[in-house]
Amino acid sequence: MSVTVPLARARRAVAAAFFCQGLVFIHLTTRLPVFARRWDLSETELSLLLLMMVLLAGLGSALAERRAARRGSAELLLGGVLAVGTAPLLLGGAPSGAVFAVVLAAYGLALGMVDASSNMQAVALEHRYARAILPSFHGAWTLGGVVGAALTLATAGRPTALVVADALVCAAPLLFLVARFLPREEAGPAPAAPDEVPWRPMLLVGLALVVFYMVDTAATTWGPTYLDRTFTTPSGLVALATFPYLLASGLLRIVGDRLVTTYGAVVVLRVGALLASAALAVVVLAPTWPVAVLGFTLLGAGVAVIAPLSFSAAARIAGGDGLDTTVRRARVDAVIARFNQFNYVGALLGAVLTGVVGAGSLRIGFALPMVLVLAILPLARSFAPVSPRRPPASSCPAAAPDGRAARRRAR
Repeated sequence: MSVTVPLARARRAVAAAFFCQGLVFIHLTTRLPVFARRWDLSETELSLLLLMMVLLAGLGSALAERRAARRGSAELLLGGVLAVGTAPLLLGGAPSGAVFAVVLAAYGLALGMVDASSNMQAVALEHRYARAILPSFHGAWTLGGVVGAALTLATAGRPTALVVADALVCAAPLLFLVARFLPREEAGPAPAAPDEVPWRPMLLVGLALVVFYMVDTAATTWGPTYLDRTFTTPSGLVALATFPYLLASGLLRIVGDRLVTTYGAVVVLRVGALLASAALAVVVLAPTWPVAVLGFTLLGAGVAVIAPLSFSAAARIAGGDGLDTTVRRARVDAVIARFNQFNYVGALLGAVLTGVVGAGSLRIGFALPMVLVLAILPLARSFAPVSPRRPPASSCPAAAPDGRAARRRAR
């Protein structure tokens, strides 16, 4: 049995979940220097803690597959958002480094569950809309991140104000508790379908997601350090490597729904890849820090829609033929939870490879993603709405509501 929720109301609720997730995540990552100073963490120790968090996020995503099959992704997302929302105050008020590490580990686990379940809800709602809407959901995540970073910057150096900022960040997920408008369905039969999913096209789409997170993590993790070490950038402005990147990415994601509907996913991805590679060339060759900031801004616009379109394509590929709605939903949820692991693979590779290759000069470090992002050009054809290896759109439940639009975009 399912609970019918008006589409507009359900869409606002899912967008709120993405916003809360981005708000907490970016607020915490921009506070890492504060945590490192408080607990006297070396770069190696901090890196190991972050590695632990990412690995546990991967475990959380895997657990989401099982829990969503039993309780549904809506309940899982509600619980996950509330758990993630307590992290800022718990981490900020940790009485010892050991407690800080334990809370960070719990946060990583909850983060993985929210990553998976939020995308489960998003692709389910996109199926109901029968058109691209995932880019705007990921845009809500980016908007939350911008707000979270702004709160951190506004309270820098003021402990009391920082506590207030933590409380505000926690309040948003708690308010999400009253937005109980997520599409809910009772868990159906255990999905035997993940073993029947055509994993080869899924792998190609997953590689695109890995490329995105390699580029994204390189920009957000190493961008400020690049401005600081390569140029005479004022210390208070090194965050400009991240801020304009997020703003440009958020803007393109918000209008991404319309771009994909108008031009098709393949064209949007290929144009974005070319723009991203050119933007990274600007970063690598920049003579001054303002030029490098321009490069990071263009990069955010270029890679903005890769991640949402990857999840959308994964859900389309996972959708089985001749399955009723409940079984199809269970199948897609299971596949999205597994597909989300590409997220963490890309994040780890982006953080490590850029740092290792750029150990002598981060200009060389950013030359690596400049080349790798061009892999999107051949991978983009895997995002076409109708694959030659699959039945025609008219016989595929996932594509049937938008068959004409799908065939038009495929051409």
